[in-house]
Amino acid sequence: MDLGAGRRGVDMGPSALRVAGLNEKLAAIGYGVEDLGNVLVEQPESSPVGPSHARYLPQIAHTCSRLAAMVEQAAEQGRAPLVLGGDHSVAVGTVAGMSRRFCKQGRKLGLIWVDAHADMNTPESSPSGNVHGMPLACCIGIGPQQLTALAGYAPAVDPSSVAIIGLRSVDELERANVQRTGVHPFTMRDIDERGMHSVIQEAIQHATRTTNGFHLSFDMDAVDPTEAPGVGTPIPGGITYREAHLAMEIVCDSGLMASMEVVEVNPVMDDANRTALLAVELILSAMGKRIL
Repeated sequence: MDLGAGRRGVDMGPSALRVAGLNEKLAAIGYGVEDLGNVLVEQPESSPVGPSHARYLPQIAHTCSRLAAMVEQAAEQGRAPLVLGGDHSVAVGTVAGMSRRFCKQGRKLGLIWVDAHADMNTPESSPSGNVHGMPLACCIGIGPQQLTALAGYAPAVDPSSVAIIGLRSVDELERANVQRTGVHPFTMRDIDERGMHSVIQEAIQHATRTTNGFHLSFDMDAVDPTEAPGVGTPIPGGITYREAHLAMEIVCDSGLMASMEVVEVNPVMDDANRTALLAVELILSAMGKRIL
């Protein structure tokens, strides 16, 4: 899906990850992999844009609803859902599906959001009207009702159980949403000063203090563009190659990750599929691959 993005191309991200050998490499480290194919998405060429402050909102809500049902069903079957994006608005569907599954079990879901952007705009604050800048706000109950209540209730995740890692680009009006809602942001300055080891450990603590596990949502633009050039919205000064791997390795060590998604891989902007190959490497680190 690229309906939520301002630039075309991220709809090809899942194919790029498959071409990079994701399924085969997961199988090589011991996983049984079932690829459920692409979720049905209406195409922008044949869809009305809708209101300028939330472009393609009905179509995005329909896709996220389909995705939520698939994620919930996979989790009910005892599987670990891995979602490939697409723009980051797909996270609303993934989180809704996992939240419903946890809720039915009497459990609570935490959320670790690795991203250069806060993704906490609302239609009222967004300078672009692109919904991929709104999904985290929707997951914590702020924004269009079509997305905030996708799980059947709101919020899907308590803001106090949300950690953002790698933050370095926040819109002016969006800043207030980050500051007042109770999420735990870790900016690039925090990583520079404290190191990734300290930051990811504290993020996991926040995401699991009152929950029973967390969903990991990884936007590839969190990584510096020198390592991940093929992303929807590249921002200089990001996480390094080794910092990204260390974060994923520590996430795996925690044993508390219930599901994962990787989003915003844009093959149109990439160099010889480098970004997709890195995304596959990071998924493998999060799923247990080790150097020794």
